[in-house]
Parts: sequence; structure tokens; C-alpha cells
Amino acid sequence: MTAIRNRLVSAMALCCLILVTGCSATYRNHGYVPLEEDLQNLIVGVDTRATVDDVVGPPSLSGVQADGNYYYVRSRIREFGMFQPKVVERQVLAISFNDDDTIANIESFGLEAGRIVPLARRVTDSSVVDNGFLRQILSNIGAINPIDAFEG
Repeated sequence: MTAIRNRLVSAMALCCLILVTGCSATYRNHGYVPLEEDLQNLIVGVDTRATVDDVVGPPSLSGVQADGNYYYVRSRIREFGMFQPKVVERQVLAISFNDDDTIANIESFGLEAGRIVPLARRVTDSSVVDNGFLRQILSNIGAINPIDAFEG
């Protein structure tokens, strides 16, 4: 009887352990923002785009034009169980350039300063997502024109 009780207690402890570890938050980090020490090496009005590339590296995002500004973005996302992922930290570093390719300004934005910087991305909407495989096949039957088979 004691052996059965010990196995039951062990099984319950294992289930509780699985439940507790399954509910712990996980964090994902995306992007890169240069260190403050590296930014101290850049002088506004003196250093150029090539200097920025050498000192802190090229950004993952840049302005729309080929000679656009540089944007370094880092995000930290918390995932907790079944809940929707939440951005808990976002930092954006913007380096803008003058017409002669020298640094005009270096700005930093983030969530911690009360400034929310929304990031947007373009996603091509596929019309196939809402239709299942069988529905796609059956919807094409009415689109077949027998006259098209004889034209050439």
C-alpha cells in the first residue's frame, strides 16, 4: 500500500512540475542596436555614412531611397502560455544624414520613455487561406470553358 501511495505522490508531483514549467514566460529577442560606447565614437556633422558602416555596422533597415537614413531596431517579446505575445521592450536608433552624407542627427526611441514606436510590415494577403483544398478544386469546375480546348 505504501508503494502505491509513493507512486501516486510522485506522479502528482511530476504533473505539478510540468504545469508550473509550462506556464513560465519565454522571451524572444529580435534585431540589433549598437552599443552606446560605439555611438560615442560617431561625431555629428563630421562622420559619414561609410564611417557609420565601419564603426557600428550597416543597419537591417534603411530609408526608402538608396541614400536614406539608417534605422537600427531591437525588440524583446514575452510569450506567456496561451496568451498573445507582448512586446515588452523596443528600441529604435535612427541615424539621419545630410545631403553631403555626413551625420545630421542620432536619435533613440523606445517603449520605456513612453514613446511607442509601432513597426509595420507589408504582408501580401492570399485569397487561398480561407478556402480548403476541396473547395478550391470544386470552384474551378465552373471556370472551365470547353471552347478553350479547341482553340489553339
